[in-house]
Amino acid sequence: MSEKTKRINISDIRAHKGKPKPLVCLTAYTAPMAARLDAHTDLLLVGDSVGMALYGMDNTLKVDLEMMVRHGQAVMRRADTSCVVIDMPFGTYEESPELAYRNAAHIMRETGCDGVKLEGGVDLAPTIQYLTSRKIPVMGHIGLMPQSVLKEGGYRVKGKTPESEAQLMEDARAIEEAGAFAFVLEGTVDSVSQKITKESGVPVIGIGASAACDGQILVTEDMLGLLDGHTPKFAKQYAQLGDAISEAAAQYKAEVQERSFPSDEYLYHRPKVVSSDKKKA
Repeated sequence: MSEKTKRINISDIRAHKGKPKPLVCLTAYTAPMAARLDAHTDLLLVGDSVGMALYGMDNTLKVDLEMMVRHGQAVMRRADTSCVVIDMPFGTYEESPELAYRNAAHIMRETGCDGVKLEGGVDLAPTIQYLTSRKIPVMGHIGLMPQSVLKEGGYRVKGKTPESEAQLMEDARAIEEAGAFAFVLEGTVDSVSQKITKESGVPVIGIGASAACDGQILVTEDMLGLLDGHTPKFAKQYAQLGDAISEAAAQYKAEVQERSFPSDEYLYHRPKVVSSDKKKA
């Protein structure tokens, strides 16, 4: 049963900095999944990872704004108490702060979500400041940034060198000062993640970072064993639902082919007609 009695908001997330119990965060893209997760999460992220998790894309770069809006609307219909944040997809915020504002406002207006998330550090700080000064709550994302996969030449773990650590620290400070209420730290070595979390004044949500972070997030389909591609090292699988689905489909196939499904209990029949003689009796 959920211990939550009211909807968690952005202020609640921000105020969770340094609390003993980390924030519990997962991704959600559909209403049924949101309904199942809501009682157990503080924050649901409608991530652009939807492109890979549900659409079979190779990366997140082809996800568009309306895709995020539609999935955001679905999640909002069933997320009763969790804070809901929606990713701004690639190409919707990099060009200018003004473009970012128009697209962020569109997402929030159409979905009713609590905030948006965008990737970037020092380079995106002016955009974050522009948004937050205009009533758009922003969650940042630094470290390994999936939308930079082509620029980076792959998914590269961050913080392995002093130079990389220094850049991450600078990125974290910049987006916090710009007004981000929290930020995701992805694919970053443990010691650096711990240092960033300790020095940051807002919650740091780790994914492939450190248990010392103020919260943790995973892609739900990774966590449930539903994806058939590469699984990141940090994505612990708490269930193997992919195998369960295959087994159920195999049983269904067998019963259909042997004509044992649908059996009588799954069929409709006309009501039995009572004869006039029986009525008189």
